[in-house]
Amino acid sequence: MRNVVSILSIIAVLLVFTFFIDGSIGVIIIAFMLFAPLVSFIFAFSGRKRVRVTFDCDGYVKKNSRLAVNVSVEKTGFFPLGIIELKFAASEVFESIDKVYKLSVIRGYKKSFVIYSDANIGGNGEISIVSAKSCGFLGFLGFDLKTELPPPKSVGVIPELPDIKSSSKLFRNIADSVMTSDDEENSDASLLYSANTAPGYEHREYRQGDPMKRVNWKLSMKKGALMVRLDEAVASVQPIIALDLFRSGKSKPAETVVYEERLICAVFGLLSLLIKQGIASTFVYYGANGEIVSESVDNPDYPAQLLLKVLAAKVMPDRRIALNTESACACIIASTDCSAEINSVVSKFEDKDCVSLIGVSAASKNETDRPMWYLDGDNNFKLV
Repeated sequence: MRNVVSILSIIAVLLVFTFFIDGSIGVIIIAFMLFAPLVSFIFAFSGRKRVRVTFDCDGYVKKNSRLAVNVSVEKTGFFPLGIIELKFAASEVFESIDKVYKLSVIRGYKKSFVIYSDANIGGNGEISIVSAKSCGFLGFLGFDLKTELPPPKSVGVIPELPDIKSSSKLFRNIADSVMTSDDEENSDASLLYSANTAPGYEHREYRQGDPMKRVNWKLSMKKGALMVRLDEAVASVQPIIALDLFRSGKSKPAETVVYEERLICAVFGLLSLLIKQGIASTFVYYGANGEIVSESVDNPDYPAQLLLKVLAAKVMPDRRIALNTESACACIIASTDCSAEINSVVSKFEDKDCVSLIGVSAASKNETDRPMWYLDGDNNFKLV
């Protein structure tokens, strides 16, 4: 509507100038005003199919740093383009990109520029082009490009992980469960091999690269050195840490990404503490291809690697984690939504007493009969 009013105003001024001030100059100006929009239209319309837009950026960026996005606009043929108008969008973990970028490729065949967006929240984010138009130089017309636009780029924003204290009661509970399971395992092995009057396992001292799940913690405490099993007559048991980034389709993404960041920090802080204290665990999460992945965390380098895998996966609405086991020495389900629906995950365990929850904060709802913990500001896990 505003453009129509502007055009009508210009026409009125031209008519007044032509008929009441200087007719000859007025006719020239009217001719130019008719010619210029026609040329502008030709530039805009012909440019729809002669433009290729690409952009690229790093796959990961640290929180509170700036993401650089490199954009290129290429034309085909020697004929100059009009104005190319690009509008970008950044998901909630980034600062919004409100600026509309306009450029013209007159000389050469390619122009490049860089846009920036601040990474404010840890988690998975996206950068995308939401609009690309070919416009005339007068700015009155704009046609959507007919060439295919590049797909959104997934970017993981890496948060700073908390240094959780080993005095945390949740950690002590997990460690006690692991120690108890280890005692039972050794007892079963002794019975299995009692006919040979030999222990159920052969042992040697730990060497770098040995899986932590094969460390005999009870024997290690007695000998004052890490002792590794050389066979696995009885399956070892690891605590399970499951990450459930549940996002309701009705929730506000700007709020949920904050909750998801808190949960990610709590889970990976716990995983790092467990492996530092010599306790291997099984981590369950959704991968980038939408499949549920279960990986053993038995090396100090694994938590950092797994964090990148989690940050590379887009959080899908209304998707709940699932577990393919019915028993564990301890199972910790970390969820952004501990409503009654999570009971479907808890109910799979024969011994539900082994299951605990990690929520986002002390205000998180817990609609189950399982204890729920949260990570406070002092990096301690506390019961809600």
